[in-house]
Amino acid sequence: QVQLVESGGGLVQPGGSLRLSCVTSGIIFSLSTMGWYRQAPGKQREFVAIISSGGNPNYADSVKGRFTISRDNTKNTVYLQMNSLKPEDTAVYYCKEIAYQYWGQGTQVTVSS
Repeated sequence: QVQLVESGGGLVQPGGSLRLSCVTSGIIFSLSTMGWYRQAPGKQREFVAIISSGGNPNYADSVKGRFTISRDNTKNTVYLQMNSLKPEDTAVYYCKEIAYQYWGQGTQVTVSS
């Protein structure tokens, strides 16, 4: 059974930081390209970041320079370090296994003073 479980969301002030985690099971994590996506209220789900099985990252322009995606193959976990957060980063953040399109349940991130 495939599971992707996100955690680490919460309420943070503008300029603050959060680190999201996505623990996976039921997939060959070390061979999987993994991604983070987000969906704000009333908007479509959008791409945030992706990391290949070899560790090569790519980012949406809106988060480049502020967010960092990483992975730990020993823990079957992908991370999203989010710095310099802005109110427009408020969304539910989802983890995704790219090849088979498995999704996690999401974790809420709210950036507000």
